Amino acid sequence: MRGIYSAALLIAMSGPCAADWTGKVVGVHDGDTLTVMQNGKGTKVRLVEIDAPESDQDYGQRSKQSLSDICFGTDATVRDQGKDHYGRTLGRVACNGVDANLKQAEQGMAWFYVQYGHDPAIKAAEEKARADGAGLWAKANPTPPWEYRHGSQKKPKTNTANAGGTGGGGTCGSKSACGQMTSCAEARHYLNDCGLSKLDRDHDGVPCESICGH
Repeated sequence: MRGIYSAALLIAMSGPCAADWTGKVVGVHDGDTLTVMQNGKGTKVRLVEIDAPESDQDYGQRSKQSLSDICFGTDATVRDQGKDHYGRTLGRVACNGVDANLKQAEQGMAWFYVQYGHDPAIKAAEEKARADGAGLWAKANPTPPWEYRHGSQKKPKTNTANAGGTGGGGTCGSKSACGQMTSCAEARHYLNDCGLSKLDRDHDGVPCESICGH
């Protein structure tokens, strides 16, 4: 996901598509990149038309989890659109018949990639998600990843103990497990604001149920 596309990428996206191919999704790297295994070979695929938050950006981990929920372990069909200058395959990916590129935009887990996107359906999906406050659009004025990558928006994460310790203060520390949480509020902060999805193991929206209950 990192880096801005080169001119070669733009040509690849606008040119004729190669033949579709299928394989099993064996890895999800972030909200718009996954690995598909075909004939014993893994191919890293960058989903076209969208740009998901960086891994260390707000909603980065939640976007990754969303793509994993859609695609991980499934049989996927890749509409191959060539390669970018990192050697990744560019593609439109359908996982068990679900258009993953479109679904990520619909769920508010990725931006329509303005500079390189062409599909009006994905643009419309982003606009609806934005209007509905879905996913990353729940926050006011989220920073697009192409701006975040320039570095001006990156902020070092600080330990929540230095900001009151209860979470909800807008900071993300190094805690990573329910046993380290001091309150339900802190657990919710790490889940919702920091994207620590493993705190919600059954995906019901409630983190650390030993603390937060039902």
